[in-house]
Amino acid sequence: MSVSIDISGLRQERVAFVPSPLAELGMALHALSEPGHHPGLQGWATGVTARLGTGLAGRMCEADFLWRTTFSDLFLPYAGVAGGGVLPGATLAEELDLVDKLSDEQFVDAALEFTCALTYDSQGAEVLAHPETRQRAVELAASRGPQQLRFTKRLLEDPPGVRAWFRQFLRDCDEAFFAETWSRLRPQLTADARHKTDLLRHKGLAEALAAASPMVTLDESAGRIVVDKLATGRTVTADGGLLLVPTSLGWPHLMVLHRFQWQPVLHYPVTSPDLTTPPPVEQLTLRMTALSHPMRIQLCRHLARSAFTTGELAKMHGMTAPEISRHLSVLKKAGLITTRRRGRYVLHQLDVTLVARLGSDFLEGILR
Repeated sequence: MSVSIDISGLRQERVAFVPSPLAELGMALHALSEPGHHPGLQGWATGVTARLGTGLAGRMCEADFLWRTTFSDLFLPYAGVAGGGVLPGATLAEELDLVDKLSDEQFVDAALEFTCALTYDSQGAEVLAHPETRQRAVELAASRGPQQLRFTKRLLEDPPGVRAWFRQFLRDCDEAFFAETWSRLRPQLTADARHKTDLLRHKGLAEALAAASPMVTLDESAGRIVVDKLATGRTVTADGGLLLVPTSLGWPHLMVLHRFQWQPVLHYPVTSPDLTTPPPVEQLTLRMTALSHPMRIQLCRHLARSAFTTGELAKMHGMTAPEISRHLSVLKKAGLITTRRRGRYVLHQLDVTLVARLGSDFLEGILR
């Protein structure tokens, strides 16, 4: 499985390696919300959390699904600005201005990505204009919980109000902790982008992509870039070109923005902190056996990012609910997933911290 980017006719000068403060702030929020995804950042996360005021900490939970269960494209707004070819801003303020240039439909569509309700790499019904699509988004948000439901209703009813909330929240995060973090990380990311740009100019796109990540390859004969992920998707560079954005806080996540009619973006990690010690041998057999089936690996990919009901997983994979239940039962018996009830919904989620102890190769694969 992979995500492919059609680069037919792409000129080298339309490929850019550029750091993005807003994208790194998104990864900072993700690392604070999901420390199990980032064992090497636990010291940083603990220090930041200890300094947060109760007000900002509470607001951080208000819409954490924008950065906790997925990587909202709202943190890469330059990819969606009309006309294409827009680069990340040099400052967070400049990139927040780019968020304001997204249409209401683009803003809402990107914010609702956490519901898994809408098409991503193909043309779909506009959520603000189609009552059936709006209702589907509300229903899926309800399955996530009251917090997600409140946010979704508010977003659908008042996109400008949510924009203002989002912008002010990110400004407050910058003042509270991110400005200091970015001042430390920016030189490293700038140097990495400069190095990759030099490789691009002197050795070509294939060398530059390989340096960004060994999971990104150039298929010159087919005119496409292939990103090795436990996901399937496709997009084209069209007139906007190709952006590659380095992240220091994002390891092990290798993200590919391939949203329909947005400029493709590769968000790649530049550091690789060590993971924790593997579990005892007596636990390995049961867990590795549970993970030996390709369908259960696919389920782990989804459950690492968010909690899902059996019915949702069945629909995603084109299987029956009983078939999915049998796979979930094996994973649960091995202690790899947790289950909780929210009203009439039963939600399943991967224990990412436990999987991190099980092995870095598997963790990197499902989080890539």
